[in-house]
Amino acid sequence: ADEVKSYREKMLALYRKLGSLGFGKGPERLRLKIRRKRLLEDAFNQIIFESTKCLQKNKLEVQFVGEDGLDYGGLAREFFFLLSRELFNPVCGLFEYSANDTYTIQVSPKSTYVDHWHDWFRFCGRVIGMAIVHRYLLDAFFARPFYKALLERPCNIADLEFVDEQYHRSITWIIDNEITDDLTIPFSVSYDVFGEKREHELKPNGKNIYVSESNKKEYVELFLKWRLEQSISEQMKPILRGFHDIISPEMLSSFDANELELLICGTHDVDVDDWIKNTEYRSGYSEDHQVIVWFWEAVRIMSNEKRLRLLQFITGTSSLPVEGFAALRGSSGLRKFCIDKLNSVDKLPRAHTCFNRLDLPSYPSYKVLYKKLVLAIEETNNFGIE
Repeated sequence: ADEVKSYREKMLALYRKLGSLGFGKGPERLRLKIRRKRLLEDAFNQIIFESTKCLQKNKLEVQFVGEDGLDYGGLAREFFFLLSRELFNPVCGLFEYSANDTYTIQVSPKSTYVDHWHDWFRFCGRVIGMAIVHRYLLDAFFARPFYKALLERPCNIADLEFVDEQYHRSITWIIDNEITDDLTIPFSVSYDVFGEKREHELKPNGKNIYVSESNKKEYVELFLKWRLEQSISEQMKPILRGFHDIISPEMLSSFDANELELLICGTHDVDVDDWIKNTEYRSGYSEDHQVIVWFWEAVRIMSNEKRLRLLQFITGTSSLPVEGFAALRGSSGLRKFCIDKLNSVDKLPRAHTCFNRLDLPSYPSYKVLYKKLVLAIEETNNFGIE
């Protein structure tokens, strides 16, 4: 259970570091007076104009106007919960649902049409930073590329599946197949902004350069950079500025994207019985197939932290709908967790986050299955383009 311990250790080390710097300790207070009906507006006006020193060091107190009640933490907790529900709601226009479901979100490339979007994104960054410093959780689940962007880490092909399922399929096809001369895929991409067609060249004169077997790796890298980083880089600048107003990048350098999600959104107990009850099987697998019996044995002996990592690996997020596994959603509506058979026993289990599906080879023993499963979970953060 080293990896589990390491997340806890990283979290505790971060809190110790924040404590030693006097973050959130006071003695001065940051008093937020919030009208429930104008929560977003009041929070924005008070937090965006506050000095970074005050936001970092002062003890936070929240008062809801017209309500009695001293804040011993409960009101601040409720404030972050309500604020995150409004601020990160796609209705606001700053974020949109990811390609996978209707509860993970990502920065909307169209958000630059929102009034004062620059200030609003800086505010978003500050809110996320403040939640970490004051140890409150946000009720918002971002797609993995967003956590990577907060950590300023590069994205890889697996991250594309969160953002755009169709592009992910095309790029995977290009990687897996030999490119012949009769295929004319230019180094440029056309996309749509509110019904208006636009074209982006991935390199100078890209529309006249075509993908071949020898340059396809370069095409994939340029495409990923554009789709996952450049298309929202203008929005990430103020988000990072706001985030770094509160918390410096070095403080989070030991965290990976999945661990940052747990830090921002919290952990919950994964109910294995509910998971089993809401699982479908394919290609000859069934609940009493030996490999499936071993799989659930493995899940049962895992610590909760590791189960959350498995959930992140398969569905792309550690979040679950309130109704549990029965309400898991995929890219096209309700989609239960599914285990499919992968024919090669040398391979690691593979996940398809758009479909909440795990491709599990028919391993010869429980020991091999457990080892390969843990390896797949741990490697989920760092596989690049082969």
